[in-house]
Amino acid sequence: MGKWMGMVAAAMLAAVPLQAAEIGDDGLHKAAWMHDTFKDLREDLAEAAAEGKRLAILIEQRGCIYCARMHEDVFPEPEIDALLTDRFFVVQINMFGDVEVTDFDGETLAEKDIVRKWNALFTPTLMFFPTDVDEGQTAPQAAVATVPGAFGKWTTLNMLTWVLEEGYDGDEPFQKYHARKFQEQNPQ
Repeated sequence: MGKWMGMVAAAMLAAVPLQAAEIGDDGLHKAAWMHDTFKDLREDLAEAAAEGKRLAILIEQRGCIYCARMHEDVFPEPEIDALLTDRFFVVQINMFGDVEVTDFDGETLAEKDIVRKWNALFTPTLMFFPTDVDEGQTAPQAAVATVPGAFGKWTTLNMLTWVLEEGYDGDEPFQKYHARKFQEQNPQ
């Protein structure tokens, strides 16, 4: 009877819908793992380091169906949610917003203008940063990985892990890492 109850409990947990982020006044999803900051990337990088986390920028826009897909189907996955909560310091940028953002190079622009400066064309776009950024670099120059667009669970999970493992400093590019990890995660 104990084994049967365990299977019933597992089935009930599997039936619980994933918790999607709420929508904020700006029309963007607001997840618990996002940090509301003054959007000075130099300060955000220092705060992330102080917390033992990696800085990530998430560029989104109101009404973005791909952003919604990530927030409804991918980010709430337990492994991904745990990594974003425990290991990353995520700052959201509104592709068409007016909030001022200070880039690593010291230039301060409205969100919509800094996104244009960075040549970010797609939402969502995730930018990941090293623990230290050289003075004078812009965010795209400093980023160790930039992911434009929506991806599924395994690609997202593997990208987060690759960044944390500093795979960008190794000989295995992300696509090969992802293919290897995907095989390990989904044996045939």
